[in-house]
Amino acid sequence: MTSPMSDPVLEAPTTAAETTVAHPYAVLRWLVTATFVVILNETIMVNAIPRLMTDFEVTARSAQWLSTAFMLTMAVVIPVTGWFLQRVTTRTAFTVAMSLFIGGTAVAAVAPFFWLLVGARVVQASGTAVMMPLLMTTLMMVVPEHDRGRVMGNVMLAISVAPALGPAVSGLVLQFTSWRGLFLVVLPIAGAVAVLGLRRLEDVGEPQASQVDWSSVVMAAFGFGTLVYGLSEIGSTHSGAVPPLAYIGFGLLVIGGFALRQHRLAQGKGALLDLRTLTHRTFTVSLLLQSVAFMAMLGSMILLPLYLQQLRGLTPLQTGLLVAPGGIAMGLLGPRVGKAFDSFGGRMLVIPGSIGVVAALAALSRIGESTPYAVILGAHLLLMISLAALFTPAFTLGLGALPQHLYSHGSSMLGTVQQVAGAIGTAVAVTVVSSRAASLAAGGASADAAFVGGLRTSFAVAAGLALVVVALAFVLPNRLPQGAEAPHGH
Repeated sequence: MTSPMSDPVLEAPTTAAETTVAHPYAVLRWLVTATFVVILNETIMVNAIPRLMTDFEVTARSAQWLSTAFMLTMAVVIPVTGWFLQRVTTRTAFTVAMSLFIGGTAVAAVAPFFWLLVGARVVQASGTAVMMPLLMTTLMMVVPEHDRGRVMGNVMLAISVAPALGPAVSGLVLQFTSWRGLFLVVLPIAGAVAVLGLRRLEDVGEPQASQVDWSSVVMAAFGFGTLVYGLSEIGSTHSGAVPPLAYIGFGLLVIGGFALRQHRLAQGKGALLDLRTLTHRTFTVSLLLQSVAFMAMLGSMILLPLYLQQLRGLTPLQTGLLVAPGGIAMGLLGPRVGKAFDSFGGRMLVIPGSIGVVAALAALSRIGESTPYAVILGAHLLLMISLAALFTPAFTLGLGALPQHLYSHGSSMLGTVQQVAGAIGTAVAVTVVSSRAASLAAGGASADAAFVGGLRTSFAVAAGLALVVVALAFVLPNRLPQGAEAPHGH
């Protein structure tokens, strides 16, 4: 796979004004490299979950919080970065992001008990949450509109391919060391990227004084956190526990209050997430499309290692090798999808991609105790290729539809909703498997048959959700109109 450090897609186009364009593109190369490293850790624990369940004596419901907590933290912290990035320089934001990530990685490597490991993942995610909007906002500031598809294709290596490669990388590491090695390998790499990046990174734009509404931060944390927790507890057998529907209802109520507060604060430019971004129809469609697609992607990524290792008896390395072609294909296609988008628009990519997602998940919903590995490989490969065709056009069209003063809020909104969707997808996927398997076991099915039945149901639910992606793909425009898009309804 092409390295984001040297890929020609991030080289400035050769023009008479080359000396004025090359410098901003050089800034992007360093931000892409750092983002790739930190986002890789979003899914790097997926392959280690079966081993962690044994080492820490926890259930699959508990173990999935290593991924869910990471995504939820990003969902809560990303909105704050809209305010943070306005107040500090590019170098300062980069320093904070990498310091948090490196610190969390170090703690995770030595964590003696499970919930400290989850806490360390939260610190890691805080750094990742700063890096993502920093990259996206800088890109929209320095890359001209006619070149965004080409550049965004390479950036997708960081924001989509890194999570896809996480299970493959972890499988390789776990073959030779324990789960702690996942963090010990990443730690020096992240340190080197931080040091080299600070030596060469230069500031883009000027800091501006602004304020943050901390009550909105608290509301976001409680709202999203209780919603996802409630979803993850559906079907739980804990006696005396608060009913999951109560958590879900409370979460939705707080999220509703959060939205109302953001609408009111937007009048004075103090909103944590400026909901005026949603008045731009193309942005809203893109937001929904990417979120549902990300939900399906993360849900499937956490289920396949459980199936391959617990039921089929594969090692982490074998599991990683089986899913690696999908991540590699996604990486290789990223720049090419960007170029195709620049040349032909989004429809020829997004519509077939959305149909491919449904087909892949439908195929996975038919897996059994002895399904040929070639079938599983083919379904996963189709899923990753289809997602590659979706993400670049949808992101470029969505963020490009906003006026410049909403870029930071738009990237924060995309990142927040996508991560919440990923956390919900992960929690629901495991919950459906556990609940359906328990129901089948109670009906007399063997342990393996019950587990397979749970997996089939979970993948079928994901395929059903992916039908929403198909519908949205037909609504997304092929290209943006000349100039800024007017808000929907105006």
